Amino acid sequence: KVAFACDHRGYRLKQPIFQILKKLNCDVIDCGTDSEDSSDYPDFILRAAEKLGSGTCSRAIGVCHTGIGSSILANKVRGVYAALVHTVEEAQLSRAHNNANMLILGAGFIQPEILESLIRTWLTTSFEGGRHERRVQKIYDYEAEHSR
Repeated sequence: KVAFACDHRGYRLKQPIFQILKKLNCDVIDCGTDSEDSSDYPDFILRAAEKLGSGTCSRAIGVCHTGIGSSILANKVRGVYAALVHTVEEAQLSRAHNNANMLILGAGFIQPEILESLIRTWLTTSFEGGRHERRVQKIYDYEAEHSR
């Protein structure tokens, strides 16, 4: 299952992303928004991040205009490791090296022609472990020790 959330500035990518996820046989949990009416990204991104953090889904995708605020917010949720990604290579590395479980996209900066490849790559790339395991484990350990 993949939770999805966007604000009004990310809404234009919602249906294209849903079509891609359908092609990839993903069950989608729609956390909104449902229009281009002005909205606040925390109201929606937080819903998706909390579904991910609680284990209701195994991955999440969030979209706003820049992706910056959404990334900051999502990473406040325990168990969420969000990566703001602009390229297919970043998508691959965010999974392979960082084990990111939430993909954040900036609708104002993502190239539409790479959207499908980027999402497909992010969803199908596995964490490599190895030398990256100890680095990621340090993040997990810090979170366990310092999270409220």
